[in-house]
Amino acid sequence: MRALGRLASVLCAINAFIGVVFSWFALGIVLVCFTVVVQRYVFSVSHLWMQDLYIWLNGAMFTAVAGYALMLDRHVRVDIFYRPASFRRKAVVDLVGVVFFLMPFVWVVSAYSLKFVSRSWQYQEGSANVGGMPGLYVLKSFILAFAVLIALQGVAMILRSVLILGGREDLVPDRIRYSKSDDATPEVTA
Repeated sequence: MRALGRLASVLCAINAFIGVVFSWFALGIVLVCFTVVVQRYVFSVSHLWMQDLYIWLNGAMFTAVAGYALMLDRHVRVDIFYRPASFRRKAVVDLVGVVFFLMPFVWVVSAYSLKFVSRSWQYQEGSANVGGMPGLYVLKSFILAFAVLIALQGVAMILRSVLILGGREDLVPDRIRYSKSDDATPEVTA
Protein backbone atom coordinates (compact mmCIF):
# COMPACT_ATOMS: atom_id res chain seq x y z
CA MET A 1 0.00 0.00 0.00
CA ARG A 2 2.89 2.37 0.68
CA ALA A 3 4.10 1.81 -2.88
CA LEU A 4 0.68 2.89 -4.17
CA GLY A 5 0.90 6.06 -2.10
CA ARG A 6 4.41 6.79 -3.40
CA LEU A 7 3.39 6.14 -6.99
CA ALA A 8 0.39 8.46 -6.66
CA SER A 9 2.69 11.10 -5.19
CA VAL A 10 5.14 10.79 -8.10
CA LEU A 11 2.34 11.03 -10.68
CA CYS A 12 0.95 14.11 -8.97
CA ALA A 13 4.42 15.67 -8.77
CA ILE A 14 4.83 15.23 -12.54
CA ASN A 15 1.53 16.96 -13.24
CA ALA A 16 2.23 19.67 -10.66
CA PHE A 17 5.62 20.47 -12.19
CA ILE A 18 4.30 20.55 -15.76
CA GLY A 19 1.22 22.51 -14.68
CA VAL A 20 3.21 25.19 -12.89
CA VAL A 21 5.75 25.53 -15.71
CA PHE A 22 3.13 25.76 -18.47
CA SER A 23 0.86 28.08 -16.50
CA TRP A 24 3.55 30.73 -17.08
CA PHE A 25 2.59 30.61 -20.75
CA ALA A 26 -0.38 32.80 -19.76
CA LEU A 27 2.02 35.68 -19.19
CA GLY A 28 3.64 35.02 -22.56
CA ILE A 29 0.23 35.01 -24.24
CA VAL A 30 -0.65 38.39 -22.74
CA LEU A 31 2.70 39.92 -23.70
CA VAL A 32 2.62 38.62 -27.28
CA CYS A 33 -1.01 39.65 -27.76
CA PHE A 34 -0.28 43.13 -26.38
CA THR A 35 2.70 43.45 -28.73
CA VAL A 36 0.58 42.40 -31.73
CA VAL A 37 -2.08 44.99 -30.88
CA VAL A 38 0.45 47.79 -30.37
CA GLN A 39 2.28 46.93 -33.58
CA ARG A 40 -0.94 46.81 -35.58
CA TYR A 41 -2.70 49.92 -34.26
CA VAL A 42 0.23 52.17 -33.37
CA PHE A 43 2.82 51.25 -35.99
CA SER A 44 0.58 49.74 -38.71
CA VAL A 45 2.78 46.63 -38.77
CA SER A 46 1.55 43.06 -38.64
CA HIS A 47 3.51 39.84 -38.28
CA LEU A 48 1.47 36.69 -38.85
CA TRP A 49 3.96 34.54 -36.97
CA MET A 50 3.27 36.61 -33.82
CA GLN A 51 -0.46 36.09 -34.22
CA ASP A 52 0.17 32.38 -34.57
CA LEU A 53 2.45 32.47 -31.53
CA TYR A 54 -0.10 33.61 -28.98
CA ILE A 55 -2.71 31.22 -30.32
CA TRP A 56 -0.23 28.35 -30.22
CA LEU A 57 0.93 29.27 -26.71
CA ASN A 58 -2.69 29.21 -25.63
CA GLY A 59 -3.24 25.74 -27.11
CA ALA A 60 -0.03 24.39 -25.59
CA MET A 61 -0.82 25.85 -22.18
CA PHE A 62 -4.35 24.51 -21.93
CA THR A 63 -3.47 21.01 -23.08
CA ALA A 64 -0.38 20.79 -20.84
CA VAL A 65 -2.11 21.99 -17.65
CA ALA A 66 -5.16 19.73 -18.00
CA GLY A 67 -3.70 17.02 -15.75
CA TYR A 68 -2.74 19.64 -13.17
CA ALA A 69 -6.28 21.05 -13.24
CA LEU A 70 -7.64 17.53 -12.73
CA MET A 71 -5.28 17.04 -9.80
CA LEU A 72 -6.59 20.26 -8.21
CA ASP A 73 -10.18 19.20 -8.97
CA ARG A 74 -10.75 22.31 -11.09
CA HIS A 75 -12.62 20.62 -13.93
CA VAL A 76 -16.32 21.25 -14.37
CA ARG A 77 -18.42 18.89 -12.32
CA VAL A 78 -22.08 18.75 -11.34
CA ASP A 79 -21.50 17.98 -7.72
CA ILE A 80 -24.76 18.37 -5.84
CA PHE A 81 -24.31 14.81 -4.60
CA TYR A 82 -20.50 14.67 -4.62
CA ARG A 83 -19.75 17.72 -2.47
CA PRO A 84 -21.50 16.61 0.73
CA ALA A 85 -20.48 12.96 0.27
CA SER A 86 -18.16 11.12 2.64
CA PHE A 87 -14.55 10.41 1.67
CA ARG A 88 -15.42 6.80 0.89
CA ARG A 89 -18.34 7.76 -1.35
CA LYS A 90 -16.15 10.32 -3.16
CA ALA A 91 -13.54 7.60 -3.63
CA VAL A 92 -16.12 5.26 -5.17
CA VAL A 93 -17.46 8.00 -7.48
CA ASP A 94 -13.92 8.93 -8.54
CA LEU A 95 -12.96 5.30 -9.12
CA VAL A 96 -16.02 4.62 -11.26
CA GLY A 97 -15.67 7.93 -13.10
CA VAL A 98 -12.02 7.42 -13.93
CA VAL A 99 -12.32 3.76 -14.96
CA PHE A 100 -15.53 4.03 -16.99
CA PHE A 101 -15.36 7.58 -18.34
CA LEU A 102 -11.95 9.24 -18.08
CA MET A 103 -9.74 6.37 -19.24
CA PRO A 104 -11.94 5.47 -22.23
CA PHE A 105 -11.94 9.18 -23.18
CA VAL A 106 -8.13 9.22 -22.96
CA TRP A 107 -7.94 6.10 -25.13
CA VAL A 108 -10.23 7.65 -27.78
CA VAL A 109 -8.22 10.89 -27.85
CA SER A 110 -4.95 8.95 -28.12
CA ALA A 111 -6.15 6.50 -30.74
CA TYR A 112 -7.70 9.09 -33.01
CA SER A 113 -4.98 11.71 -32.69
CA LEU A 114 -1.96 9.43 -33.16
CA LYS A 115 -2.25 9.31 -36.98
CA PHE A 116 -3.09 13.01 -37.08
CA VAL A 117 0.03 13.94 -35.08
CA SER A 118 2.36 11.48 -36.83
CA ARG A 119 1.25 12.72 -40.25
CA SER A 120 1.95 16.28 -39.14
CA TRP A 121 5.46 15.26 -38.06
CA GLN A 122 6.08 13.47 -41.38
CA TYR A 123 5.18 16.59 -43.33
CA GLN A 124 6.97 18.90 -40.88
CA GLU A 125 3.73 20.85 -40.98
CA GLY A 126 3.78 24.58 -40.44
CA SER A 127 1.18 27.31 -40.21
CA ALA A 128 -1.45 27.52 -42.94
CA ASN A 129 -0.85 31.28 -42.99
CA VAL A 130 1.81 32.60 -45.35
CA GLY A 131 4.47 34.09 -43.09
CA GLY A 132 3.15 32.11 -40.13
CA MET A 133 5.13 30.02 -37.68
CA PRO A 134 6.81 26.78 -38.67
CA GLY A 135 6.51 23.73 -36.44
CA LEU A 136 2.76 23.19 -36.15
CA TYR A 137 3.59 19.52 -35.63
CA VAL A 138 5.06 20.39 -32.22
CA LEU A 139 1.82 22.05 -31.18
CA LYS A 140 -0.21 19.10 -32.44
CA SER A 141 1.95 16.82 -30.27
CA PHE A 142 0.39 18.51 -27.25
CA ILE A 143 -2.79 16.57 -28.02
CA LEU A 144 -0.93 13.37 -27.11
CA ALA A 145 0.72 15.10 -24.14
CA PHE A 146 -2.77 16.07 -22.97
CA ALA A 147 -3.90 12.45 -23.12
CA VAL A 148 -0.81 11.20 -21.28
CA LEU A 149 -1.02 13.80 -18.51
CA ILE A 150 -4.75 13.22 -18.00
CA ALA A 151 -4.14 9.45 -17.92
CA LEU A 152 -1.35 9.85 -15.34
CA GLN A 153 -3.63 11.89 -13.12
CA GLY A 154 -6.41 9.37 -13.67
CA VAL A 155 -4.10 6.62 -12.39
CA ALA A 156 -3.26 8.80 -9.37
CA MET A 157 -7.00 9.21 -8.71
CA ILE A 158 -7.51 5.45 -8.96
CA LEU A 159 -4.68 4.92 -6.47
CA ARG A 160 -6.18 7.52 -4.11
CA SER A 161 -9.54 5.75 -4.29
CA VAL A 162 -7.96 2.35 -3.66
CA LEU A 163 -6.06 3.70 -0.65
CA ILE A 164 -9.16 5.34 0.83
CA LEU A 165 -11.36 2.30 0.23
CA GLY A 166 -8.60 0.12 1.71
CA GLY A 167 -8.67 2.19 4.90
CA ARG A 168 -5.23 3.75 4.30
CA GLU A 169 -6.15 7.40 3.83
CA ASP A 170 -2.95 8.26 5.70
CA LEU A 171 -0.97 7.11 2.63
CA VAL A 172 -2.82 9.41 0.20
CA PRO A 173 -0.44 12.11 -1.05
CA ASP A 174 -1.16 15.56 0.34
CA ARG A 175 -1.52 16.93 -3.18
CA ILE A 176 -4.68 14.91 -3.78
CA ARG A 177 -6.08 14.51 -0.27
CA TYR A 178 -9.75 15.41 0.10
CA SER A 179 -10.37 18.56 2.10
CA LYS A 180 -11.86 18.23 5.57
CA SER A 181 -14.50 20.83 4.69
CA ASP A 182 -17.76 20.08 2.91
CA ASP A 183 -16.43 20.89 -0.54
CA ALA A 184 -14.48 18.51 -2.78
CA THR A 185 -11.50 20.79 -3.24
CA PRO A 186 -8.29 18.91 -2.44
CA GLU A 187 -5.73 20.42 -0.17
CA VAL A 188 -2.76 21.58 -2.25
CA THR A 189 0.75 21.65 -0.89
CA ALA A 190 3.81 23.07 -2.54
